[in-house]
Amino acid sequence: MTSNESRRISDLDTLKAFGHPLRMKLYRLLYISRKATASQLAEQVDEAVSLVSYHLRKLADHGLIEEAEQQGTDGRERWWQPASKRLNLHNEDFSDAPEKVATHAAVGRLVFDQHVELYRRHLDSAQSWSPEWRSASSGSEYLARLTAEELAALGQEMHELIDRYEERGRARDEAGDTEGRENVALHLYAFPFRS
Repeated sequence: MTSNESRRISDLDTLKAFGHPLRMKLYRLLYISRKATASQLAEQVDEAVSLVSYHLRKLADHGLIEEAEQQGTDGRERWWQPASKRLNLHNEDFSDAPEKVATHAAVGRLVFDQHVELYRRHLDSAQSWSPEWRSASSGSEYLARLTAEELAALGQEMHELIDRYEERGRARDEAGDTEGRENVALHLYAFPFRS
């Protein structure tokens, strides 16, 4: 059963295992679907089932995903699910050696690139959504002057708010209230900069 806790990736081997483009996509798809087989995921990423199975096993070897309870009658198919509520990466876990710093930065860039690609696809298809969804979508940039402590507090409050909405949506989804419900991506970046 998926843990209701967040998983903090703090070791280099797990970070490297997660830092593969296809594995990130598979993890995201598995997170959205909650449970899926390699065949179902392979269809979504347009890759061979054997390749997807290999990458799922690598994610499982590092405890990022786990086998799920069998969902159908076909006992030959393995079902997978995320092993935790969310994954977290923290800079301080990878700042004590050059290889760790470089790997953390590379994985961060890959995550960002995938976020950008997801948003580009949304922009390209925005007119195919109903006016209600187009109106509900948003994009904003806020520029504030904060201390490190204030930024940390803001981030914590935002995570708590998003958690409440996500939990409410999942509970309603599991209760069968799926009418009008879609997958929603919310990407937040908060970082200091100098102009």
